[in-house]
Amino acid sequence: MSFSFTHPYSINPDFQKRVAYFCMEFAIHQPLKTYAGGLGFLAGSYMRSAYELQQNMVGIGILWKYGYYDQVRKQDQTMDVLFEEKIYGFLKPTNIKFTIKVSRHEVGVTAYYLPPEIFNTPPLFFLSTDLPENDYLAKTISHKLYDANPETRIASAILLGEGGAKLLEALNWEPEVYHLNESHALPLAFYLYDKYKTLEDLKKRLVFTNHTPEESGNQKTNMGLLEKMGFFCDIPLTEITAITQTEGDELDHTLTALRLSKKANAVSQMHQKTLCEMWRNQKDICDIIYITNAQNYSYWHDEDMYQALARNDDEALLRKKIQGKLNLFEVVADQCGEIYDEKIFTIIFSKRFAGYKRADLFFHDMERFQRLVTNEERPVQIIWAGKPYPMDYVAIGVFDKIVDVCKKYTNCSILVGYELKLSKLLKQGADIWLNLPRLTHEASGTSGMAAIMNGAVNMALPDGWFPEFARDKINSFVIPSCDISLPEHVQDDTDAASLYQLLETEVLPMYYDYPNHWLDIVKNGLKDIIPQFDSNRMAKEYYEKLYA
Repeated sequence: MSFSFTHPYSINPDFQKRVAYFCMEFAIHQPLKTYAGGLGFLAGSYMRSAYELQQNMVGIGILWKYGYYDQVRKQDQTMDVLFEEKIYGFLKPTNIKFTIKVSRHEVGVTAYYLPPEIFNTPPLFFLSTDLPENDYLAKTISHKLYDANPETRIASAILLGEGGAKLLEALNWEPEVYHLNESHALPLAFYLYDKYKTLEDLKKRLVFTNHTPEESGNQKTNMGLLEKMGFFCDIPLTEITAITQTEGDELDHTLTALRLSKKANAVSQMHQKTLCEMWRNQKDICDIIYITNAQNYSYWHDEDMYQALARNDDEALLRKKIQGKLNLFEVVADQCGEIYDEKIFTIIFSKRFAGYKRADLFFHDMERFQRLVTNEERPVQIIWAGKPYPMDYVAIGVFDKIVDVCKKYTNCSILVGYELKLSKLLKQGADIWLNLPRLTHEASGTSGMAAIMNGAVNMALPDGWFPEFARDKINSFVIPSCDISLPEHVQDDTDAASLYQLLETEVLPMYYDYPNHWLDIVKNGLKDIIPQFDSNRMAKEYYEKLYA
């Protein structure tokens, strides 16, 4: 059976330009586990907004047979990694087949289709090499998101970039704009260059979003290895060196994307400044604008809360918050055996575990931590959740350290399984949503936006998107920033002291002693977060500023 494709909904005249959006991960809805963390959450929100605005878009991703991984526990409660096969009855096989070249071998590729009506997205296609005609090594290209093997990750980049371009040709749907959401699909640029033959024709079509200034998120790879694996779509290495202006034997993926695109965007005002500073000595990079990340209001917000806010019904709003806490505490009781009290101030730290996010910042002063969690006058409950990369043993060590601390206190817990469903429950159950990045390292950090849409108050350092939103002690609490020229361990100690000072002297007294003032901050947050941090604004700006 052949697969015939025409864009399935009526296009809004404001968004007629045909755009193909390439992303390694999509967090669309809990049943589809094709994501790791913030990049996927952002892509999922963007897809939902593109659908709401009826934009002329197609999304291209990879169908990960084992997902990212399932976060489980060992017998001592520390973290373990489980790779379990995922089966999706709601995805439609296209039966389209073509080949890509990986390490000079032909690899068979097919695609699965997610129709718009399933999760309210534009048409989404997920590529797979898990075909009977492929050998085992070829099949593994689409097995695990961000596989720890560097050669498998290069192969997955070829699958997404070259494979995505070939799929669009098979569908007979030619984009006017190809959007690289991060540089993971960079072979797309080389495929298009080989197709159109000039840099000018390539740049007309390619745009790029960078999501992190972190070195680990901006890949560099040996040119010889990339050529051997087919990353450059059989373009001679001398030509690749010329168009990418690479000096030495390493390809900088982010810098290459900046040189081959007509325009790029950072994901917050602060991130744009950081990127411009990072790349200021590099020639021939494209303009870097900023389009601040956002989360999809329709998917994330608590409708009952917003209705209560519109009616000025404080009691109904508070009842809904209490119910959100109770729903979350059922999960805490089930996973950790602790019964929490909905009347007690609840702090949530919940995000992908990475060093710069500092999940263990509380532990930089264990005396104050002990005082905080044993205070009977103004009690607290603290819940952590988040998934490290499955081979990031330092981050897993931080998770396990928190497990060990939580065993000592009945009001501290750490949860596993941080995906869309748990993320929603955590946001509904948080009084404070905590964000503690080492300053200038958080490009955007969107989790706090969705938390605010559920009546949580953000308490964070002024990084990423937060300075564009925060009105200190009016809609959030801003932790004073330290001198970022200090050594990292000094920054950590300083920020930990500021965190405790703010909690002890302002946040907890306000919550317990001035509940009306606390409720005002909650309500101001609910109002201020939209429309600026609803991804419908972001989706419009992509068309107006990046694709134009």
